[in-house]
Amino acid sequence: MEVQWVLVCHGMVTLTVVVSFLCGHSPVFKGTPIGWIHYFLTFGAWDYLLRFVEFVFGSKGTDAVLSVEGFCCDRPNPFLQIIYLLILGSTYFITVKSSFAYIPGYYIGEVHKYMSFGAVMIGVLLFLLTSFCDPGTVNAKNVSQYVSAYPYDDIIYSEKECPTCKIPKPARSKHCSICNRCVARFDHHCGWMNNCIGEKNTKYFMAFLLWHFLLCLYGAVAIGFILAGRVKELRIVHILTTYYGIKNSFRSLAPRVLQWLVGTYNTQILLLVFFALISLLLAGFFGYHLNLCLTNTTTNEKFKWREYTSLQKKISEAKASAAALKAGMSNTELERPAMSKWRGLWRRSEAKAESIVAKRNMYDKGNFQNISEIVFPLSSRQGFQKPYHKSE
Repeated sequence: MEVQWVLVCHGMVTLTVVVSFLCGHSPVFKGTPIGWIHYFLTFGAWDYLLRFVEFVFGSKGTDAVLSVEGFCCDRPNPFLQIIYLLILGSTYFITVKSSFAYIPGYYIGEVHKYMSFGAVMIGVLLFLLTSFCDPGTVNAKNVSQYVSAYPYDDIIYSEKECPTCKIPKPARSKHCSICNRCVARFDHHCGWMNNCIGEKNTKYFMAFLLWHFLLCLYGAVAIGFILAGRVKELRIVHILTTYYGIKNSFRSLAPRVLQWLVGTYNTQILLLVFFALISLLLAGFFGYHLNLCLTNTTTNEKFKWREYTSLQKKISEAKASAAALKAGMSNTELERPAMSKWRGLWRRSEAKAESIVAKRNMYDKGNFQNISEIVFPLSSRQGFQKPYHKSE
C-alpha cells in the first residue's frame, strides 16, 4: 500500500506541476493555488534562491549565481542539450532494463524491441537537425534577399536598421541577443536546441515536437500492452475470481488488478505515467506551434500583436474617456454607474482591435500556402527576390 500511495502522490504532484507551469499564467487561475505554483516555478523560486544565497554568502555569492545564470541563459551553451540526451538515454535504458524482459508478450511482439530503438534514433536525428541547422541567419550578403522575401506590413514591422548588426532589418526577423545574430522569420530561441528557431529550421522543430509526442505515446501504449499481457499470462483475473471469491465484474476486479500491478510492476507504472504526462505536454506545445504555422505567425509576432492590441485598447479607452468628459459627465458619474457602459464600449473596442489584427496579418495566405512556406522557405525559392504585395 505504501508503494501505491507513493505512485499516486507522484502522479498527482507531477500533473499539478505540469498544469501550473503551462496554464497558471491564465487569468482564470489568478489568486488560486495553480497561479501561486506557476509564479513560484517561474519567478518566486529563483527570487527566493537569490535572497537565500545573499543572506548566507553575501553579495559575492549572489554574483556567482548570477554569473552561472548568465552562462546558462544569456549565451549559447550545450547545457540543456546534454540534459536532453541524458533524459532520453536514461529513460530508454530504464525502459529496456525493466520492460524488455517481457517482450515478446501476449499482446506485444518482439519487433518492438527494434522499433523502439529506431524510433529513439529518429528522435535524436531530428534533435541534431534542429540544433545544428542554420535557422536563417541574416547578414550583409543576403539581407537584400530577405528584405525582398518578407515585405514590411507597416503595423508591427517597419523599415529600420539593426543597431547591432548595422544592416537593414528584414520584416519578421529579430536580433537574438543570445546567438548575437539576426534571424529571418524568428520564432524564439530554444535553449534545448541551443539554437534559434527561424525560417530554415522551423520544419525540423515541428517534426521534433510531433515525433517526440508520438514516441512518448508509443512508449505509454507499449508498456500498457506489456502490463495487460502479464495480467493475461499469469491469469490474475482467474486467480482473483476463483481463489479470492471476487465478483467477475469490472467494478470489482479493476481495483484489485490495479493494486496488483502497482505492487508488482511499479517501475513500469511510473514509466507509463511519465510517458503519458510528457506526451500531453508535447501535444500542447505541438498544437500551439501548429496553430502558429497554420496562420503564418511566429511566437515573436504573437507578442508583437498582443502589444499592438493592448495599444489599441488603451487608445479606445482614452477616446471613450474623452467622449464621456466631452458629454459633460462628472468624475463621480464616470467612476460609478457610467463605468459599466464605457467598459462595455472598451470591451467591444478590444474585440474589434483583435479582429483587425487577424485581418491585417498580411503574411497569412491560407493554411496550405502557410505550411508550404514552412516546408519550403521563401528565401530558398527561385525568384524570391521579387517581393509580394499586400492584399487590398
